Amino acid sequence: MKKTILVLSILLVGFSVLAQQQVKKAEPVVSTQEVKKEIKQEEKKQVNATIDFESKVVDYGVIEHNADGERKFVFTNNGTEPLIIKNAKGSCGCTVPTWPREPIAAGETAEIGVKYATNRVGKFTKTITLTTNASKKPVILTIKGEVNPPPKEAAAPEKKTEGAPLEKK
Repeated sequence: MKKTILVLSILLVGFSVLAQQQVKKAEPVVSTQEVKKEIKQEEKKQVNATIDFESKVVDYGVIEHNADGERKFVFTNNGTEPLIIKNAKGSCGCTVPTWPREPIAAGETAEIGVKYATNRVGKFTKTITLTTNASKKPVILTIKGEVNPPPKEAAAPEKKTEGAPLEKK
């Protein structure tokens, strides 16, 4: 028993000595001052591209359950430089945008497709957020509408609840 206590106390002292070693701090690869300088240089670079939409809102109206949920936002680059759409993100998984991956030349017209999952019943208002080289602020597009519930199927006959139970004569 004394040997066990002696071994455990030696292990405890050994671990506490090892735990006291100091860990060296990692040095940053890039300093924050360098990052701030790069950001300021990027801010000075002003791209002359614009993204002008025919409409930033698409109204589906009232549509049937599981109807075609695809719509399009049409836009034009009225700037003098190519427009690049870096990212398009729906506000939830039921809204899936598709956008042109290649640059849109000055004066060119293109479209952003959006598909809403029409298996969800009820009114909806969803957004698509675009990140472009035209401005630092994201562009917000909106879709809205209402999906009707599916028609009820007459699967089983209904039980009649009228009258009294069978009477014995």
